Amino acid sequence: MLRATKRILAFFALATICTTAQARIVRIEIAKTEPAFAGQTFGKAGAYELLTGKAYGELDPNAVTNSPIQDLSLAPRNAHGMVEYVTDIAILRPADPKQSNNILLFNVINRGNKGAVPLFNADIPGDLAANNAVRNPGDGWLQKQGYTTIWFGWQGDVLPGLDRMTLKVPVAHNKDGSPITGIVRSEIVVTAPATTVNLSTDWFTGLAHASYPTVSTDNKTPLADGFLPTLTVRSRENAPRTPIAATEWKFGGCDDATPSATQICLKSGFQPGHQYELLYRAKDPLVLGIGFAVARDLGVFMKSDQSPTVHGPRVKTLITGTSQSGRFIRTMLLLGFNRNESGAGKAFDAALPHIGGGLLALNVRFAAPGRGWNDQIDHLYPAYEFPFSYTRQTDPLTGRTAGVLDACLSTNTCPLIVHAATVLEVWEGRQSLGFTDPLGMRDVADPPNVRTYIMASTQHAPAPLPLPTKAPFGSCYQQSNPNPHTWTVRALLDDLTGWVRDGVKPPPSQTPTIAAGTLVAPDAVHFPSIPANGYGGVDRPAVRFLGVHNPLPVFDRGPGYKAGLISGVVTKEPPGIGTARYGALVPQVDADGNDIGGIRNVYIQAPIGTYTGWNLFRDDWFTNGFCTLGGSFVPFAATKAEREKTGDPRLSLEERYPNKEAYVAAVTKAAQSLVAGRLLLPEDANRLIAEAEAKGVRSGP
Repeated sequence: MLRATKRILAFFALATICTTAQARIVRIEIAKTEPAFAGQTFGKAGAYELLTGKAYGELDPNAVTNSPIQDLSLAPRNAHGMVEYVTDIAILRPADPKQSNNILLFNVINRGNKGAVPLFNADIPGDLAANNAVRNPGDGWLQKQGYTTIWFGWQGDVLPGLDRMTLKVPVAHNKDGSPITGIVRSEIVVTAPATTVNLSTDWFTGLAHASYPTVSTDNKTPLADGFLPTLTVRSRENAPRTPIAATEWKFGGCDDATPSATQICLKSGFQPGHQYELLYRAKDPLVLGIGFAVARDLGVFMKSDQSPTVHGPRVKTLITGTSQSGRFIRTMLLLGFNRNESGAGKAFDAALPHIGGGLLALNVRFAAPGRGWNDQIDHLYPAYEFPFSYTRQTDPLTGRTAGVLDACLSTNTCPLIVHAATVLEVWEGRQSLGFTDPLGMRDVADPPNVRTYIMASTQHAPAPLPLPTKAPFGSCYQQSNPNPHTWTVRALLDDLTGWVRDGVKPPPSQTPTIAAGTLVAPDAVHFPSIPANGYGGVDRPAVRFLGVHNPLPVFDRGPGYKAGLISGVVTKEPPGIGTARYGALVPQVDADGNDIGGIRNVYIQAPIGTYTGWNLFRDDWFTNGFCTLGGSFVPFAATKAEREKTGDPRLSLEERYPNKEAYVAAVTKAAQSLVAGRLLLPEDANRLIAEAEAKGVRSGP
């Protein structure tokens, strides 16, 4: 078996690496090697290069370590009995391997889009497409540290286009070769009026995701067993469903007489702010659970001496992912995929799931892993279910005892974990259940290999600046929250790197707690009454605090669904909803409405306004429902006279910072305390202090 050497990989545009069967990556093809960032250099790490290509893998359907993969036994096999996959890969590495920091940073992409660089590097233009981020390093922090970043396709229903990374997985069939069919429920939500959409169209999906085809494009004639597809509409998640007559919609495009098995036409048009629910019988499920094995196989392979990463003997693998991708990491661990297919050794030495509470429904027949878990959008899809915490607990609602790390603990393959989340995940995503008992009665400590950090007063992803200056503020009722993650998450990555590579433990977990009174029921939050205002020339409505959160019951998805493993076959759509609720809690706030517990960054310790992890939809969209993934920002009045005239109980900027020196002092004190706690890097503290000295009281983060 021929093996291309690392030297060949460095100099040739196309290289193939063959591996042993144990690694399960049977071939790597690097189609292109090119200078990254136009040849820019990054301190001691020097210049970087970008390798792009494909990885070809095989899975043994009889291996115990592959047995969790739904429908793997029903996938087609090659001549020697293996199930094949092909994934896109991209590797951003120091051109001189000696300058590597010995960390292979695997970034789990989000719906086909690369991440990591725009998360950890500052100063990347906000309008830069995610997949072009490898062409603009911003301040180049990741590269200055010497990280090798690896991206790979894992979501088999993502379609090509806009440089998205894809994974090719097989379609499952019955043992006799006939198509597998099943009921699929698709919640269709649009942000602009449309008459024709894909069957998978949603807030998070649409043209980038493949749709499962209907078994029949005739929506008026029942199937042999009497099943007839239905379409309903409702104004919000808990509103009654209103049926839409079969004569008003069809499978296919409105302007196309030819039916389509993957599109739907509504004559009157799909409207924003409404939830359309299609129930239809689909066919040809993809074996999407293979995505977990892809991550595992690449993690093992890239540490081998056949890897195109070119690294030293002390290399460690660290996997990170944001949002959907963070949930991928947690579910990968839950299902035991940090264990080599051969059963010996771990794929990843460390993990940093970012804003990724809950789990990911990738390993389900007719899975829709692009769906979310929100208050109004995708509320009924599998995402949050017990076990919630890394710590093993007993669930009084289901009677099950489990923890996210059970599988890796049993095989001694658990990674070191730094879990970072925003407060939006607590309000909208029930993240508190990750560090309390299921009823929200007591705090629960992390296992020794885990640290959990909640970033106070942040939303799912920071709102880009400048904020909209006129209502409606996008899809939300208030302006969104621009409080950045970058300074905190790169300190956490630095802490995790020190832990896995050098044995230096990170700071203790930082979360709001029941014991300290910083984690409470939603109706116990002492949120200030913030009136309508025109601060800075922007007219804003009064803040509408409802004292509610996103409740979580136990869902019944049918006997074929494996509750607790977020796997199996869903046969009950819509799912049954239990009457009991888990005890999700939310952070308590200070007099300004900013969160007390968790990591309070410089922007919260020296604030210019109120930053929340929740917002409401604009009044014509899902009224009073949480604005999906959005927090809010309401600035302080500039002067005491202005706030008193408005009736605002929050101190004005002039009352807090009577001069620039007072503001600089507040920023300096906050920055120094965070550096002392290893929650802010010294160089970043210096930058924030210098910005305060140069600009004075900021107008926004």
